[in-house]
Amino acid sequence: MFELKKSDIELENELFKSVYYKTPDYIKEMNLMNFNDKGEFSFILKEEHLYKYDSETNPEGLNLLEWFANYAKEAKVSTAGIRGPQNILFPQDTRFPINLVGIVLATLAKALVAKEKYKGKKIVKIAGCEVRYNSKLFLEAIARIQAANGITTLVPVDRQTIPIWLASFLAFKLDLLGGEYITSSHGISVKNATKDLNSQGSQYLPEESMEFVNKIQQIFDEVEEKGFYEIKISAQDNPLIDESVMKSIDDGVDLYVEYLKSGVAKGVNLDLIKSLDSKIVIENVGGSAYRTLSRVLQKLNIEDKFVWFNTEEDPFFHSIGKYDHTPKGEKAFYDYSVDATVIAKKHDGTKFFPVIETLHYDEKLKNYPVGTVVLITDPDHDRLTVAEIEKADRVSEIEALGLDWVKLTADRILIVFTANQAFLLLMDFWAKQLKKIGLWNNHPRFIIKTTASALSWDEWAEKNGVKVVNVPVGFKEIANIMKKVELQIKNNPENEIVIDDVFGNSINLGVNPRLLFGGEESGGMIMGTEELIESMHGRFAIAMREKSATEAIIVASALTAQLQKNNITLWKQLSEVFAENKIIGRFDTRVDIAYYNESEPDIEKLKIAKIEGEALRTKNDMFYLSMAIANRKGNITLSDIQQILNDKFMTEGLNFDNLRSVKFVGDGTYLEFDDKYIEIRPSGTDAKTKAYGGGKNKDMISKYASVLGNYSGDRTELHKKYISDEIYNSCKDLAMDYYLKFVEKGANNEPFNIPEYKFM
Repeated sequence: MFELKKSDIELENELFKSVYYKTPDYIKEMNLMNFNDKGEFSFILKEEHLYKYDSETNPEGLNLLEWFANYAKEAKVSTAGIRGPQNILFPQDTRFPINLVGIVLATLAKALVAKEKYKGKKIVKIAGCEVRYNSKLFLEAIARIQAANGITTLVPVDRQTIPIWLASFLAFKLDLLGGEYITSSHGISVKNATKDLNSQGSQYLPEESMEFVNKIQQIFDEVEEKGFYEIKISAQDNPLIDESVMKSIDDGVDLYVEYLKSGVAKGVNLDLIKSLDSKIVIENVGGSAYRTLSRVLQKLNIEDKFVWFNTEEDPFFHSIGKYDHTPKGEKAFYDYSVDATVIAKKHDGTKFFPVIETLHYDEKLKNYPVGTVVLITDPDHDRLTVAEIEKADRVSEIEALGLDWVKLTADRILIVFTANQAFLLLMDFWAKQLKKIGLWNNHPRFIIKTTASALSWDEWAEKNGVKVVNVPVGFKEIANIMKKVELQIKNNPENEIVIDDVFGNSINLGVNPRLLFGGEESGGMIMGTEELIESMHGRFAIAMREKSATEAIIVASALTAQLQKNNITLWKQLSEVFAENKIIGRFDTRVDIAYYNESEPDIEKLKIAKIEGEALRTKNDMFYLSMAIANRKGNITLSDIQQILNDKFMTEGLNFDNLRSVKFVGDGTYLEFDDKYIEIRPSGTDAKTKAYGGGKNKDMISKYASVLGNYSGDRTELHKKYISDEIYNSCKDLAMDYYLKFVEKGANNEPFNIPEYKFM
């Protein structure tokens, strides 16, 4: 009999109780695969498993056909791995999108695809995880399934945590076929996901995901034909599950430090950090970043310049972002995620930072001086939020810059920078550092950014002679551009590099360019190196494929040190950067519209709510997307679109007379005005709409983003008049075709050649 899991944290106990009592007995009693069995065993996938559970007619039902239909749908559009909630107490519960059976099936399918592509070759992959519920179980399953299929899996000793960027870095640096990383980034605690890494260390693009999705379908076809399919699981001590390599290279930390020293950790930055008088606070949400980041800072001889919060690993993330009531005031467990930049509304309508509030900084930061910088990183350590303590009497100046803040005490506040604001500071600082040490003019410089990121980045780049490539949301899109640039450098090193962005512009990056910055408004960034990065077996890259909070922390710490020398705060420096570069689009906003409570423990209610929410999300998306697609096909004019939008939204105070274009940008609809932009984008991982804005008036862009993002999507008479049912009903498929053409144009599809491995 399964005993209810208990915690010292009352709110976590409430979560456990809710999950336990809402899980049916047949799920609790299920024993499909026992990974506590250290020996070899098999899981027999039966035809009965494909269909719904019925206590009388199909007591072995797992409803895998429904699970797979949803899994395949998300694989086509996912921006950051195939995510979803899980049953944190009973991980074999296939009613949830993420479950042990699904992990096993996906791992097997990827293994079979790899074996077909590389017959007779030694296949080596890496597997890692952060601190979420069931992560180590999923890691164990992945390693043992791969071993049973003849694939070597490199894992940390005792399956300990590593960051996503380290798994990605090692996949490239060691020339592995790829890797599996278990995380849901800064998502809510009950969510999990697998991020599939390819041989470049970047996340799978949709066509790569569809290869293994199609393989799962083949397995199901065989089950329906034969009645069963045997899935073999290796012994726990199978020699193909290799801890020795990761142990011998200290999890790759030395290799990564070497990489950092070729980029952002040059002496000019390290010397600044070593000169720090006031320490920088690192907020280690979930605890799992500490194990790796502390070693990196130690090897760079700067570890004494930092103070750590939350170094113990905790899948409940130290209660950060967790509440016992919903935004509407209803009594229920509610999780705002661990994204520190999220702004929500209380029941009475007042705005607040729900994640920051649960960090208890009013108490924890009370003895730290004004000017102290706080760097907040998430459980897989790929995102960074920057915050700074300031005096309360500076609020009016701070708000004039578009910065948000929270009260600490009567006379002190904490400024919370958006990634758009913080990363502008970092790219400006790093450009000046490169100029200071005489490297700037050695190569043309460019940045890669998502369309949803700040207009100020584009403006800054233009003022500094830096080219900009805009891409859809998702770091895999940034990595895809890197690979396109590298292919052209390799094939024609003396020629100018020309890349198409998602707006349809051809961007001339110059001869042998270097990446200054790649990033997105959600807090992920990377910076390139001066010399091309070389793998163990001679592959080259201009930058790594995954966002890294470690790179961001190094640059942010060096900037902080330089400013402290001159008694300048980060927010004052932001004002200076705006003025120095004559930036007009200083303000940015993001509105997240969630259509249901992701934390609902009753999976049947959750499924219904998600389906209903997805319908609302899609309806909102199609209202704008159909206009962008019809305009692209030449079926309607910009004037027609202005008429449709003015007709609908003029009564809410919006005006579209200065709208200049409406474009599909790979995963959303981008409305460009004379003085701002608004992007409406359906989440690629959940029933949410995300509305972004940038421009010269914060109140204006916030209003436009909120109104357009929250619109029901109901078609107006003018919408129906100008946009045919045919275009409306097919706009999603047409958009996918346009997206794939963008991804594939100039793509670096060079085959990966498996080398002769010599790790030791």
